[in-house]
Amino acid sequence: MADPLDLTHLRTLVTIADTGGFRRAADALHLSQPSVSQHIRLLERRLKLPLLEKDGRGSHFTADGQRLLVEARALLSVHDEMLARFMPAEHQRISVGSTEHSADGLLPELLAVLREAYPQTYLHFRIDRSTALTDSVLKGALDFAVVLGGNGDPVGSEVGELGLRWVAGPRWQLPRLPEPISLVAFEEPCGLRQRAVQRLTELGYQVSVTAESGNLDGVLAAAKAGLGIALLPFHTAVPEGVTEVSALPAMGSIDVRLVARRGLAHDIERTAIDAITAHYRSMTGRRLRGVA
Repeated sequence: MADPLDLTHLRTLVTIADTGGFRRAADALHLSQPSVSQHIRLLERRLKLPLLEKDGRGSHFTADGQRLLVEARALLSVHDEMLARFMPAEHQRISVGSTEHSADGLLPELLAVLREAYPQTYLHFRIDRSTALTDSVLKGALDFAVVLGGNGDPVGSEVGELGLRWVAGPRWQLPRLPEPISLVAFEEPCGLRQRAVQRLTELGYQVSVTAESGNLDGVLAAAKAGLGIALLPFHTAVPEGVTEVSALPAMGSIDVRLVARRGLAHDIERTAIDAITAHYRSMTGRRLRGVA
């Protein structure tokens, strides 16, 4: 009889497909990226088949990898269903995603509400960008996520809003037209970046993105260093090390939305919506349309 495949390695393979890459799979599984790579190498060595191939900065599944992915999903589904029949209820889990912008101040309150409502449930949180979180929810890797809206095709339910502000380092000066303006922003795809470029262009500036980052800390660090201006959402005061640039027109606010996976229990989604809307209502006093 052939040696069985390792279910942990198969789950890593499926998570790579669900999250869109090795790094995100490592975050979702609470593993290092080298460990994720090792799981795939061991599968490939065991089956004597290449499962993923390099594709520029990323990778894609081979034909054999796609075939194994289908079989792995079926096997893990049967395994998890069997395990659920024998596991006590206290091992249920709720996985929650949030952007860095929304996490500040919100997650402690949301955590308290969920723990009170579901005391025997394990809570797992993931901080990432809106596009990645929404994709994970749609693929079923997260139960729900709090993301930024501000696009023409909104998803989920509106649960709050954050004010948008132009910020820069204390020594940065707004250039006079027709001089170009330096912008620091999130890596594409990013609705905030597109919104900033569009508005600055409308004002007559030639926009140059002088620094970009995949996370909020990186964007703030670039702004603090004086590399350019940034358009960012904030709960209240701007962070230490940057100042608000009031010489540019106000940009209003951006909506915060809750995206839930298909099939999520209605009571869990409703509990989350109520907790999050209450949080933002306490800061703005605004009652959202359609939210009781």
